Parts: sequence; structure tokens; C-alpha cells
Amino acid sequence: MLDVRRGGELLYAMTAVAPDQIDFLKKAGMPLTTESLVTYTEVVPRQRLAFTQMADFIPNVKPYAVALTVDFDTQQGGVRLVMTLDAMHDEYWTNMMVMGWESELGKLATLLHSA
Repeated sequence: MLDVRRGGELLYAMTAVAPDQIDFLKKAGMPLTTESLVTYTEVVPRQRLAFTQMADFIPNVKPYAVALTVDFDTQQGGVRLVMTLDAMHDEYWTNMMVMGWESELGKLATLLHSA
């Protein structure tokens, strides 16, 4: 489900498939598949996308919303993307989130450079 408008939602599932991911999740007592719900809080075409995402997958931590904002700045020869993330409940999980987004954005950059 994808509804990109203020108040709209994106529901998706992530499933660990790599052996190191599966091992990490099992040791942490976490499921191998996690559904995530994103709720869009601001949508400005070609400028900004802001949303909250539920952090409801962390053992022994009450679920809470994390806000993220993505700003797009069109520049000669491309687009500059700036992502701003709320801190999570502790430094470890904040770093995990940053590493996850860096990985995803790195994959996007590789894909765009190969096009």
C-alpha cells in the first residue's frame, strides 16, 4: 500500500535473507520479517517529503514514532538529497538507523550512477 499525501501511508515488510542478518535478529530475539508503517506528514512535490515511522520492533521497548524529513535541492547536474532523522531512544539504535539509511541511499546512488 502506498498513498503519498499528507496523512497517507506506506506499509511494507522487510525480511532478513542474508545469514549475518538472520543470525543478528535471532540473537536479538527479533523476528526475521518486520512490517513497517510510514505516515506522511508533509509532501511538497520535488522539494520535501516528511514522515513518521513506528519503531515497534525493538525488544523490551515500548513502540514510538520516529520522524524523518527528506529535502530535495535541484542543482545543476543533479539533485542534492538531505535526510534529517530524529534520534531514537538510545545511541545504539540511532546508529543502527543511520547505518541502514546510509546503506539504502548508497544502493540508490549506485543504481542511479549505472543508469
